[in-house]
Amino acid sequence: MEEEIKNCLEVLKKGGTILYPTDTVWGIGCDARNKEAVNKVYKLKQRAEYKSLVILVSDEKMLNRYIKEVPSIAWDLIETTERPLTIIYPDARMLASNVIAADGSVGIRLVKDEFCKNLIHKFGKPIVSTSANISGEPSPSFFKDIKLDVLNRVDYIVKIRQNENNNTKPSSIIKVGLNGEVKIIRE
Repeated sequence: MEEEIKNCLEVLKKGGTILYPTDTVWGIGCDARNKEAVNKVYKLKQRAEYKSLVILVSDEKMLNRYIKEVPSIAWDLIETTERPLTIIYPDARMLASNVIAADGSVGIRLVKDEFCKNLIHKFGKPIVSTSANISGEPSPSFFKDIKLDVLNRVDYIVKIRQNENNNTKPSSIIKVGLNGEVKIIRE
């Protein structure tokens, strides 16, 4: 695992893209603070730029760094959820402008997956995480389902966990507001 993290760090620091296992489905990732790297992900996925991307953070400290104020309801949701949860927060900051939605919000998941947590911690910045497919196509559940056009267009493919057959699903998505409002986007 350490060798794979080292390889990913080299690519991320140069503004490249990676294909990596997450706590949900395999993801396409890049430095969430690098606008050009984020543009590469949009282009690779053939995704409209007005459609936001999710970012992953390694811990609460990193989450607090990129959100002006984390609503208290978000902490309750994080503590009580069993499965991976992406929360859309208001008032994102210090991220690439093209990763932040038009209303200033951003979807962030605090990862529990050991590989992702270690990678992000060592990188010291959040990483984009979007499913390893072309926009509009189904998200691949397993590495073996990722299409060649995606595999051929990322800068680095992580070589661990490719044979896992876990029944993975995208995360739940909930939007929170500063006044405690909660909206379920995806269960």
